[in-house]
Amino acid sequence: MNPLYIKISRRLIPFLMLLYLVAFLDRVNISFAKLTMNHDLKIGDDLFGLAAGIFFLGYFLFEVPSNLALLKLGARRWIMILMIIWGVVSIATAFVPGPALYLVLRFLLGSAEAGFYPGVILYLTFWLPPAVRSSVMAWFVTAIPLSNLIGAPVSNAIMLHVHGAGLHGWQWLFILEGSPAILLGLAVYFLLQDRPEEVSWLSAAEKQALENELKAAALPDREYPSLLKTMAAQISVLYWSLAYFFLMLVSTGSVSGFRQC
Repeated sequence: MNPLYIKISRRLIPFLMLLYLVAFLDRVNISFAKLTMNHDLKIGDDLFGLAAGIFFLGYFLFEVPSNLALLKLGARRWIMILMIIWGVVSIATAFVPGPALYLVLRFLLGSAEAGFYPGVILYLTFWLPPAVRSSVMAWFVTAIPLSNLIGAPVSNAIMLHVHGAGLHGWQWLFILEGSPAILLGLAVYFLLQDRPEEVSWLSAAEKQALENELKAAALPDREYPSLLKTMAAQISVLYWSLAYFFLMLVSTGSVSGFRQC
């Protein structure tokens, strides 16, 4: 890989991985909380499954609008806003009085987290050409297994050992795992820049070289096909979409199932 792209990747990807790790942890920690939360809130298995589905409904509805907002507001501002919102929502889940508000908060959490992953993909297009982005994204998504590797023992320890102030372990779980999203969201504003031309850690020559590479890799506006034409012309898009659907289905289902064992 070009040394310039290695330099950019080392500056951006570890921090973005940390953010994604926190996002995924806040997404799946209800599977740990379920062990005692469902009893306290009178939540049955059917309602718990409905809440999981409502999360992804919000996720589905707000992915595209969120990226449009990112383009308008800039990556660091929008990612900061998203992380603070989902951190607050996660913490608020610790204080839900019953099933109704619980469902609302799961929808809001999905809506807030919806913009992060596609936002990062869009953000990297400002920094890296297409030939490089696939390998860099491979590193980025390793945050998912890392969230399970790190999150499982941490969540279990919180559930078993953290009590007090009139709160149950599942409530502390949401508070302690939601708070990092707020703190890291604030850090995003200071640690990320929207575009390469804004950073001081790239020289003028490196910025110019990167600009030239991105321009050379970009298609003219008239050559961008529509989404439907792309899917019709490239059946592999459908295959990969189907594969990703089943990957998420198995991943999400296995996480919930594992927590119940």
